[in-house]
Amino acid sequence: MSIIVTKGSLDWAYPPFILATTAAAMGLDVTMFFTFYGLTLLKKDLNLSISTLGNPAMAMPMMGAHMIMPNLISALPGVDAMATSMMKNLIKKKGVASIEDLRTAAIESDIHMIACQMTMDLFEFKQSDLIDGPILGGAATYIETATKCDINLFI
Repeated sequence: MSIIVTKGSLDWAYPPFILATTAAAMGLDVTMFFTFYGLTLLKKDLNLSISTLGNPAMAMPMMGAHMIMPNLISALPGVDAMATSMMKNLIKKKGVASIEDLRTAAIESDIHMIACQMTMDLFEFKQSDLIDGPILGGAATYIETATKCDINLFI
């Protein structure tokens, strides 16, 4: 199984790591290709946040109901910080693993991680900015893997 990881926000970090670690637990060989904003998920220091902008399905449990965050609210200062704080509290309250824990589980599950070299160059990241484990590669490295996979996901 291969997964292209393109998003680096807190809410978009969960799907690729959950799918990858679940697939690995089921015995699949998994490769994750981190490119563009998804590459930030490999940084040593994670400070992930969410944005309510363009996320109309976001409904946060609040006071016994679900509060929907209209796009207009996103224009107000501090809304994303508030939404991030609410999400982090909800994750903790519900006992959901952190992204750091899921990332560690991915490493321990021998999931192959490829950090996109072009994105590293584009955003001026150094290999020392990243956790230990991922290899550097480009589109050809990913495609070589993807052509051998039965399952290819773009997240």
